[in-house]
Amino acid sequence: MSGAAELDPEDAKIVTLARSARARTGAAEGAAVRDTDGRTYVAASVALPSLSLTALQAAVAAAVSSGAPGLEAAAVVTGADGVDEASLAAVRDLAPSAPVLHADATGAVRAVLAPEAS
Repeated sequence: MSGAAELDPEDAKIVTLARSARARTGAAEGAAVRDTDGRTYVAASVALPSLSLTALQAAVAAAVSSGAPGLEAAAVVTGADGVDEASLAAVRDLAPSAPVLHADATGAVRAVLAPEAS
């Protein structure tokens, strides 16, 4: 679709942050969300015997636990062909209309997932 350089600067920022989280931890995924106040929250996927979270679930949890009133956008960097339903559901719980950017390991955005029309 497009590289991070072609995105709105704020969206490019969350893709870069998500990519950095993935690279830094060696996790399967990295994610970042931007709240309605412009703050960003970054996370990597969590795979523990007692807890499993996708990167996007973890980023949304960080935002919620920090008191974020809502989300403007989210980004996930993954080698997977798509963004799983559990990740999308976490974003939609807090922000039904927020776009979710799906990017590959290079930061190239493969898709912008908009909410489904009701």
